Amino acid sequence: MALPRARHARRPVQRVRYDRVSALVGAAGVTLVSVLGGIGLLPVANAEPARPAAADKPAAASKPDAGKGSATEVPADEPVEVDGAKFGRADDEGRRVARTALAVPADSGDGRRIVFDQTAQRVWLVGDDGKAQRTYLVSGSLEDNLDPGSYEVYSKSKRAWGIDGGTMKFMVRFAHGKNAAIGFHDIPYEDGELLQSRAELGTAKSSGCIRQWRQDAKALWGFAPEGTKVVVVAT
Repeated sequence: MALPRARHARRPVQRVRYDRVSALVGAAGVTLVSVLGGIGLLPVANAEPARPAAADKPAAASKPDAGKGSATEVPADEPVEVDGAKFGRADDEGRRVARTALAVPADSGDGRRIVFDQTAQRVWLVGDDGKAQRTYLVSGSLEDNLDPGSYEVYSKSKRAWGIDGGTMKFMVRFAHGKNAAIGFHDIPYEDGELLQSRAELGTAKSSGCIRQWRQDAKALWGFAPEGTKVVVVAT
């Protein structure tokens, strides 16, 4: 008797879940967009604006060298300003002196005036407020010294000649000596050379007048019209 054929059981058909495929494709797409956006191939929405590279940043202003524009490179002829007052030398020595010589000599009067200290061999140009506008070393007379007291500018000459030779500029006369007028002027020249060096200012060197460095002589010339008071002291 023949046995009946066994029926093969049908395998269940696996249907594709399109919803899962769609989700996977969507996730892969988001990842791809993020990667491409991160490396700059695609714009990324709501991303912070890219910062400039270091090369795009403005270069910081370079600081000047310590030596450039420093006090030691200021021309020595230019005045140095300390606490609002200008002083005759811009070099290191001048700055040091300026800081210790701000005070106008006591008992030198008041108001606008020129003060000449024969002992210190120094001049002050004093303003109406009684404060020094400028002070600097000079070279006064070796012998024909003045009596301390008050004098007055009575004559000025852009050019003058000394009794001992030499020519000078910016002569401002305020007294009469034994042999000639006494005044302020720059260091005289003779045969094309200065009769003394700038370093020698602060020491008596002249035959009667008060020698000044050229820039200081110009400053006093402009400061002192005829009638300006000159006070001579000997501290």
